[in-house]
Amino acid sequence: MEYGILLLRLVVGLAFVGHGAQKLFGWFGGGGVSGTAGFFGSLGYRAPAAMAVAAGLLELGGGLLLASGLLTPLAALALCTVLLNAIVTVQWQRGFFGGYELDLTFLTVALAVVATGPGRLSLDRAIGWDDNLSGIDWSSAVLAGAIVAAVVSTTLGRARADTGEMGA
Repeated sequence: MEYGILLLRLVVGLAFVGHGAQKLFGWFGGGGVSGTAGFFGSLGYRAPAAMAVAAGLLELGGGLLLASGLLTPLAALALCTVLLNAIVTVQWQRGFFGGYELDLTFLTVALAVVATGPGRLSLDRAIGWDDNLSGIDWSSAVLAGAIVAAVVSTTLGRARADTGEMGA
């Protein structure tokens, strides 16, 4: 079991490190901050450059924390927030297959790692935090926090759609 959780943490965490590096530095074929800002601008975000940096930092930092098993609920909160934003703004309209299934899978993995704990081979265990930072209560709190953060960023963080009406 310990090696299975370690494998999940490493693969998913490092995948997010790569995605964050794409957004922040343009590595691995990414657009860097300017390219990512252009994408966020096309989604209607009010401050697309700030959103690009925030998304990149959440993915890079959350991925590093998840991979190392340090502050696992914080890692999951960061990743789940980004994933919920992606599902709502981009993937939902594509449907489950070819759309949000991978994002939902990653979100589920992050929540499951919090629910089960990061495992014996984690920094949380090394410093004695793993029993205090895991379980269904923590997993539920992470999901609730990510939902609130995603609702705020996808509503207040985005410009209202132009309805074309006078005085709108």
